[in-house]
Amino acid sequence: MEFLVVFTLLFMQIYTIGANIPAVIVFGDSSVDAGNNNQIRTVLKSNFKPYGRDFFGGKATGRFSNGRVPPDFISESFGLRPYVPAYLDLAYNISDFATGVCFASAGTGYDNATSAVLSVIPLWKEVEYYKDYQRKLRGYLGDQKANTILSEAVYLISMGTNDFLENYYTLPNRKSQYNVNQYQDYLRVIAESFIKELYSLGARKISLGGLPPMGCLPLERTTSFINGKGDTCNDEYNKVALAFNGKLYGMVKRLNGELSGSQIVFSNPYAIFQQIVRKPSSFGFETAAIACCSTGLFEMGYMCDQYNPFTCSDANRYVFWDSFHPSEKTNRIISDHLFKTVLSKFLP
Repeated sequence: MEFLVVFTLLFMQIYTIGANIPAVIVFGDSSVDAGNNNQIRTVLKSNFKPYGRDFFGGKATGRFSNGRVPPDFISESFGLRPYVPAYLDLAYNISDFATGVCFASAGTGYDNATSAVLSVIPLWKEVEYYKDYQRKLRGYLGDQKANTILSEAVYLISMGTNDFLENYYTLPNRKSQYNVNQYQDYLRVIAESFIKELYSLGARKISLGGLPPMGCLPLERTTSFINGKGDTCNDEYNKVALAFNGKLYGMVKRLNGELSGSQIVFSNPYAIFQQIVRKPSSFGFETAAIACCSTGLFEMGYMCDQYNPFTCSDANRYVFWDSFHPSEKTNRIISDHLFKTVLSKFLP
């Protein structure tokens, strides 16, 4: 009897929280992609082992992780499903997407030129998919109920790293047009236009994600080592991330005053991520310098496959899963931190 009472109270609590936030809607890059890249022609995929080996059923869904990514944990924290399905995943339909949907595409960015590098879904196309989703949701639930979900849902945005590492610092075009400060402003204007477009389409609860300490990714550490700088983070890249985050934060504060009825928050992972990278043992990790998959120095995507003999047996010991992406354990720590400090503000 006591168990039944506890279970009933727990169920009521989860249901109540879930009722307050009816859905989680996701835009962005590989930090939040749930598998949309599986359905497009690009080399940037992860729908094969050992990716997903710690996901439900050990399934490689297309998430760039050994398990779940932040939106999955955030959805669960809001009392919703413990994962957010990809919009292009043929295993799901509009009834599944009513409580959460992901439009993100690994390799994309604010800049259309970034998505063109690896032929992935540009931001404008993610918006088009969202508009299509709105139409389907209204057809499925009716205008009134669908509009309530769309206005009460939490919108998660996470991108920007690829604009710098995959585009600005790798290819000559943008670097010849802008210095890094000007390029940050260029991206900020795009981010602002994107938020305003979402607002015009009915979004009110919006989380804009900041950049992590991108100079500390294993790939960048390996590059530093090859360039004779030792096994160190790229401080220049980290300073750029901090500066860009400052600009995004200022923009969020301003937009809250300009967009009536909006509640926009800045979800900044930089500080907590930096703490994990600097003192991994404090969070139960053994290393942040190399990743679990393959040698952990430079591999990701197809270079990180099930036939590589070097992949670690326990990803929980590693801050990073592959050379570019956090392990599921890191994703959980960061997501829990952001939920407690920022995203919980969306709850009544």
